[in-house]
Amino acid sequence: MKLASLKHGRDGKLVIVSDDLTRCTDAARIAPTLQAALDNWESAEPHLRELAQSLEVGAAPVERFHERECASPLPRAFQWADGSAYVNHVELVRKARGAEMPESFWSDPLMYQGGSDSFLGPRDDIPMAEDRGWGVDMEGEVAVIVGDTPMGVGPVEALDYIRLVMLVNDVSLRGLIPNELSKGFGFFQSKPSSAFSPCAVTPDALGEAWRNGKLCLPLLVSLNGKPFGRADAGVDMTFHFGQLIAHAAKTRPLAAGSIIGSGTVSNKLGGGPGKPIAEGGAGYSCIAEIRMIETIAAGAAETPFMTYGDRVEIEMCDARGKSIFGRIDQTLVRYER
Repeated sequence: MKLASLKHGRDGKLVIVSDDLTRCTDAARIAPTLQAALDNWESAEPHLRELAQSLEVGAAPVERFHERECASPLPRAFQWADGSAYVNHVELVRKARGAEMPESFWSDPLMYQGGSDSFLGPRDDIPMAEDRGWGVDMEGEVAVIVGDTPMGVGPVEALDYIRLVMLVNDVSLRGLIPNELSKGFGFFQSKPSSAFSPCAVTPDALGEAWRNGKLCLPLLVSLNGKPFGRADAGVDMTFHFGQLIAHAAKTRPLAAGSIIGSGTVSNKLGGGPGKPIAEGGAGYSCIAEIRMIETIAAGAAETPFMTYGDRVEIEMCDARGKSIFGRIDQTLVRYER
């Protein structure tokens, strides 16, 4: 089952989307918004699935589905906690600046609490008051939305609380991160509004690609129309989503609608850093990673961060080459108040 939120008010209008992403039907008689459906998932889900079935067989009212009309599935959320499940990425970050990575990073996930009051739509521009000075970067990720999750849940049990899966562009301002982290109090200004894929998909609809708490398909990232990354989200994922959820819920329950992110999808190559697609590698899901590798190899980064007019696309396709979640497609523009 695929769900989306068409732009409408603050929290969107919930629709069910056909498997081929061409049609949708209004789900308002079941729940006006995705958050409302999540709040009452046990009662809402069977009705949503029934309506999804009717949509597929042509027995429900149909509208043409346009991804450009979508807000993020949750236009705002009670919580957005982003992990760093691909420790290869963290290792490269630290190596590039000459810092050793603590051994505990391989057994205890990193996680930060991001702003969740104003997500961007999947086709919205990325507005920034500066480009070069702030070091604007995209980060291709996978995320899950959970239902009400009890405090102290274990990693295996936590998988039962995953309601939906989606893709993320976690925009990061690399130029602001060092000074902010040096204060010892975490991210804030350096993590502006993120964007999520047009559709959020139930795990069962992912078939064999969803296994052991991982989404095992390549994440396709393009920059200015050229392939930039195709790292497999199921490979080199040190912590699966059950472990990330358990980490987030160690000292607090998680409310329905909380979003947990994987962190930047990153693959190694032969035990070492990945290579660009042009050199036979899986490429990268963010610009910072190729810059780290350039710094390690040559002493300085060559690839620039995003500037005004640059366009990023993030998508994932099934075994038949069909888009699963729809496409995140954003252009960096100057912010005008």
